[in-house]
Amino acid sequence: MAHSEKLYRRVIDFAVGQMHAGTFPIGARLPTERDLAESLAVSRATVREAMVALEIMGVVEIRKGSGIYVVAPSALKGRVAALDIGAFELLEARRSIEAEVAALAAQRIAADELAELEALLEVMTHEDVAVSERADRDFHLCIAKATGNAAMVSVVTDLWNMRDRCPLARTIHQRARGGDELLRLNEHRTVLDALRAQDPDHARQAMRDHLDAVIEHLLAKTECDELAAVRLRSAERRGRILGK
Repeated sequence: MAHSEKLYRRVIDFAVGQMHAGTFPIGARLPTERDLAESLAVSRATVREAMVALEIMGVVEIRKGSGIYVVAPSALKGRVAALDIGAFELLEARRSIEAEVAALAAQRIAADELAELEALLEVMTHEDVAVSERADRDFHLCIAKATGNAAMVSVVTDLWNMRDRCPLARTIHQRARGGDELLRLNEHRTVLDALRAQDPDHARQAMRDHLDAVIEHLLAKTECDELAAVRLRSAERRGRILGK
């Protein structure tokens, strides 16, 4: 596989190829995310991005608690490229870059920037989701600005812009809204505490921990078929017990 090929595209190509081959006809339920991840040697996050991409294009339907079903394989028609970057690969990049940004900021941050971060934490508690999310974005950009490095500010800004600009990343984030506000607030507080202590190592780790938690939250909130897999295993076990 070429390094420039997106991993989720590999999953899409496999699934659609199997659809056209008749392995997964219209109405068929696709294998579980875990099975696809193992057979294609990719992460569950990559499979999740691929399935959401296929749903956006009308190829499959994701039924909560039931699984992923084939709807219209012909709907693909070369539209994958338009989806661009997925939420999980974007977060992977942010985890690598923003952790180092936080470490550098811890060495250079000024008192007024710490005060601004404190104020943004307060805004993040706002009941309006749009206001809270904007404060979240501004919090991360403020840390980048605290490095005094214009290149880092530009990179972090671009990463956040991708979240809104790329259809796949935007869709996954929209589906995952809500349910973790207090946790996210505490994670940001931990980052701020490390910055205030001017501790680069703790700032780096706090940012990594925060973005790891965001990844886990997205996985949990966009769960596609694990519940169905559990139900299937339970039914099989029940059948063995009852001799069916």
